[in-house]
Amino acid sequence: MTEQLFTALSSIKELRSSVGEIFESLGGGVRAEHGVEGRDAKYLLELQDLLNAVTMNLRDVEAAINVLTPPAGPFNLGNSSFLSQETTQDRQALYSQLVNSYKWIDKIREHSNLAANLLSHNALKRSYSTNSTKRRRPLTSSHNVLPQQVDQALTAIDRNFNDMTLKIWRPFATNVILHISLSRVLKAAVVFKGLMIEWVIVKGFEEALDDVDDLWTESRHRVFQQVRDHTHSAMLHFYSPTLPELAVRSFMTWIHSYITLFSDPCKKCGLHLHNCLPPTWRDFRTLEPFHVECKH
Repeated sequence: MTEQLFTALSSIKELRSSVGEIFESLGGGVRAEHGVEGRDAKYLLELQDLLNAVTMNLRDVEAAINVLTPPAGPFNLGNSSFLSQETTQDRQALYSQLVNSYKWIDKIREHSNLAANLLSHNALKRSYSTNSTKRRRPLTSSHNVLPQQVDQALTAIDRNFNDMTLKIWRPFATNVILHISLSRVLKAAVVFKGLMIEWVIVKGFEEALDDVDDLWTESRHRVFQQVRDHTHSAMLHFYSPTLPELAVRSFMTWIHSYITLFSDPCKKCGLHLHNCLPPTWRDFRTLEPFHVECKH
């Protein structure tokens, strides 16, 4: 039975292939390979050969299907076969819903496997791990820091910038939301977990950023939407599980470079505006401004 079913499936596959060749030939029309003289006749002859091949493959499919025998009894549906005994109208469609749920779960499992394979190749990790078998002192976690230590680190950073204001806010008692005001250029809110930066939102100086709900609404200006995307890249770039204070200080130095967002030209093209936007990218090492299209 299995061999006969495989033969029938192979015949259907060949039939689909031959039909596809016909549509491909019809789509291409008369080609240069048909020559100059009698090209129409050659093209018609080619179509006739393809149609003959389809006819032969169709006969093979019919012959293979005629050999197949239907199952003697109903398929084994397991416990789901008892659903047919339901008399309640709202439960009679449960079997089709179960089939759809099975297909949906199977597709989720397939996509999850693909995502796991892709993520396993990603070397950007925000955790410190080692494969060494030696016993060593556990490393300090940057997200498990006392609130007093966080306040001291942020206050020390605030003293280094005269034209950037940092305001510590704890709406949930423990973790800090740091409000940044950069010399009437932009405002930003940096969400911390200990000394680890978890989220950054950037908005224009005149936009609201004083409420917790404002952390999840993006700026209405395209320039600050781009800056926000760059801050997420910087958040991951400067992250260090062993030196969290240095990571935060480096991030603050980088975001402070946006004080010249609307004044410095791009270091590559020399223009102030490109696609109606200023250079929104800042190099992580040199802090030089670049347009998004010019940074590579």
